[in-house]
Amino acid sequence: MIDVNAFLGPYPFRQVPGTSPEDLLRAMARVRIDTAWVSHLTTLFWRDPAAGNRWLYEVTAQEPKLRPVPAVHPGMGDWLEAIEEAIARDAPCVRCDPNFFGLAPTGAEVRALVAACGERNLPLLTAVRLEDGRQRHPNDTARDLTPAQVRTLIRAHPKTRIVVTHADREFIEQVHYGSTPQEANRIFWDICWIWGPPEDHLEHLLQSIGPERFVFGTGQPLRLPETSVAKLDLIDLAPETRRPIESGTATGLGRR
Repeated sequence: MIDVNAFLGPYPFRQVPGTSPEDLLRAMARVRIDTAWVSHLTTLFWRDPAAGNRWLYEVTAQEPKLRPVPAVHPGMGDWLEAIEEAIARDAPCVRCDPNFFGLAPTGAEVRALVAACGERNLPLLTAVRLEDGRQRHPNDTARDLTPAQVRTLIRAHPKTRIVVTHADREFIEQVHYGSTPQEANRIFWDICWIWGPPEDHLEHLLQSIGPERFVFGTGQPLRLPETSVAKLDLIDLAPETRRPIESGTATGLGRR
């Protein structure tokens, strides 16, 4: 099982337990996750992500179960070098959360990053949000991504593949049905923010959009990893449907 949406490092707005590499590995073992794509949580709120990326590379180099997802700020002068380093270090993808960096989500800088990732066959990961707006600290003023912004980004380059995390059913449907089939086939969604049983949101999306569009993500340690596992356990999924979500799609998606 591959978790494409995990974090290491402290969260600036509240105390979050389980943010060390050792804690993450224990949580992974508890729910039988084999590999996690990890981001440095604190880096998302720094003006320059370079220092956080260095720490992330050092940590993941020591633990084969953790794969680095470095943050790229396309407003910084060295952002192309950051992409090349990610490729050299075998990162499965890079991430950019423009609203946390104070960038226009569909501005020229972010669209240049999308194009650069497409040219290098490197997936780009971005989060709609990290927490529910009702529990955010007053200083956490970053806006959520919108469906229209995701549609604009996927159209910025014909080869770019985007992994969108923390999206709910309504968001996913607005993007999917507002995109061409070719565009929709280059967007992948993690399941951490989609309602599972007793609601039918995840089951409905798997049937209407297809399991190949979804990847397993937990959002841990901001969210409990057991939640994403339970969503799949409580739906009667055939092995050929569950396998792509748990690992198959992510295995083919990550740059190799």
